[in-house]
Amino acid sequence: MLFKLSSHLRQPKALFNVFLLVLSLAVLEVQSDELKGGEEALEEIVVYGRSLQQIGIASSASEGVVGYKDIQLPPMLRVGELVEAVPGMVATQHSGTGKANQYFLRGFNLDHGTDFSASLNGVPLNMRSHGHGQGYLDLNPLIPELVEMTYYQKGPYSLENGDFSSAGSVEFDYYSKIGQPSVEVTFGEEKFRRILATGSLGEFVGAFDLTRYAGPWVIDEDLRQDKFHLSWSAVSDERELVVSLDYYDSSWNATDQIPSRIVESGLIDKLGFVDPDLGGSASRLAVSARAQNDNGYAQLYLVETDFSLFSNFTYALDDPFDGDEFEQEDQRLIYGVNLGYEYRLNDSAELIWGVEIRHDDIRRLGLYESISRVRSETIRSDVVSQTSYAAFTGFDWQASERMRVSLGVRADQYRYDVDAKQTVNSGSGSDSQVSPKLKLAYLIRDDLEGYLNLGRGMHSNDVRGASIGVDPKTNESVDQVPLLVPTEGAEVGLRFEKGRRFNASLVYFLLEVDSELVFIGDGGATEPSDRSTRRGIELNAFYRPLDWLSVNASYTYSRSRFDDVDSRLDRIPGSVPRTLGAGITMTSSSGFSASLRFRHLGAAPLTEDNSVNSDSSLLVNAAFGYERGALGIQLEVFNLTDSDDRDIAYYYESRLPGEPIEGISDIHYHPLEPRAVRLSLKRRF
Repeated sequence: MLFKLSSHLRQPKALFNVFLLVLSLAVLEVQSDELKGGEEALEEIVVYGRSLQQIGIASSASEGVVGYKDIQLPPMLRVGELVEAVPGMVATQHSGTGKANQYFLRGFNLDHGTDFSASLNGVPLNMRSHGHGQGYLDLNPLIPELVEMTYYQKGPYSLENGDFSSAGSVEFDYYSKIGQPSVEVTFGEEKFRRILATGSLGEFVGAFDLTRYAGPWVIDEDLRQDKFHLSWSAVSDERELVVSLDYYDSSWNATDQIPSRIVESGLIDKLGFVDPDLGGSASRLAVSARAQNDNGYAQLYLVETDFSLFSNFTYALDDPFDGDEFEQEDQRLIYGVNLGYEYRLNDSAELIWGVEIRHDDIRRLGLYESISRVRSETIRSDVVSQTSYAAFTGFDWQASERMRVSLGVRADQYRYDVDAKQTVNSGSGSDSQVSPKLKLAYLIRDDLEGYLNLGRGMHSNDVRGASIGVDPKTNESVDQVPLLVPTEGAEVGLRFEKGRRFNASLVYFLLEVDSELVFIGDGGATEPSDRSTRRGIELNAFYRPLDWLSVNASYTYSRSRFDDVDSRLDRIPGSVPRTLGAGITMTSSSGFSASLRFRHLGAAPLTEDNSVNSDSSLLVNAAFGYERGALGIQLEVFNLTDSDDRDIAYYYESRLPGEPIEGISDIHYHPLEPRAVRLSLKRRF
């Protein structure tokens, strides 16, 4: 029946008519609830983190909280889209679903996370010196329904956030208690199947999440994702202790990005492929213990990950006979400790300090040439040990009735040892950085607060680039790169709040990156580039005109340029100057809900001279739900208008059989997934 319904929803007009019809019915339902005095029940059901008042609490106009209803009501095609709860953040995909998403924020093409950090219950998710990309941030291990609150900050102004946090950071917190156990099953087009079970037993919370998906591609994606979560908590009025275990295992096939020229010629479909043997596998096992009270926290964590990815971006450019397919491998053990404490000096001043230690024991870090997923030659094979130490201290002062001041400094030190197959690429060393931070907040009036933020941040480079001697492919001598790259930022902002009904923020930001150095996992070497500057404005708003209706929107404009180069060659490829996100959500005490989400990703330069640009894209998703008693049903429609826009695009040289030996420069892209419908049934116990 689901697929019959989908066939009737192939026309955009029909889809919008359905949405308007459901919306009208919901309005009637809500009005009926109000006549019955249902307003009190609404307040109990719906909790919007975006509506929480931040004036007098937040230290900038670009930080905030996203609640569980903000996350669970909007439709979500992929787990990585959790990060789009952060205003201005965009998550795309250029490969299979199991691979980490590609992220965009404030003019940054963040790749897989180089300048944006994330954590789950205090455990870092970014991977240093990763086999595929520096700062690799895979959100697939998360279970979205377990996320209770999301905290985000933008810019390098937070003492607690160090590596990979220059553009911003986000912290996901799971529930420590679940009210009612539940089982939810989801069915969708292209053989999408998912079963989710969650529940509590005393102090224990457990969940498992199993997903299977063939995908719309010519090649069966054959996605398999298995997740398990178990936590134990002891909570009192004074302290909380949470011990948790999370497990994730996944495998998938991928089409990767494809060249425009063969799609336009009709040789392959836009959902087609060039190399049929691409894809990968990933697993993660994490154990953590966190104790906290009103004054501080202490956390221990242990994470084991395993990663293998087969890719082919240039097809037959380097090897006309066997092709350019390659495998990237990463196996590691991570363990660390986080400590933090707040000491109140008096009624208006507070001292903050903290310590962080993290060690990455990377047992296998490899790059291999491969044929049909069989390794044919080793390009790089390294064993890496990397340890970071951080200490921070800060002083929070209520300088007057209207002014709050935060002064702080963070010190980071990194040590590494690289044992490479080629001895000349082995080495050890260290680097350090001191990062001062200043945050000012001034209450202009009760509903309006102004902010000034200044600070230094950083991202680390792949340690293989810091120890390298020769290019592993060509054996030519190459220059080493610094381990730590500093960033310096400033922003001014305003926040306006009118109760819990309306809030808005306006921010002007500036961020300078000392170097856009990037480790090229495909070749095993580091590609340097120049200093860069990003500046722009951000506008975010939330409006809840009625108890049952909320609207949110975010707009970002950024100007991103390389410094100290010819102005004709100063564009940063992949840096998107404009993004727009908006959503409409409605709920009723009778159990009905509906959500409509819009995401616009602007055109971006793909070359330094701005001669080639990507096209802009617009994505619209919708969700409709109904709950009555212990039962619930939800219908999600992704890519509502069936847009054939591109999810991501690049410009580089590739070669297909029969083409010139030097290759052809072309736009390579991954399309948005076609319209898809999914139906979920939920039972509480």
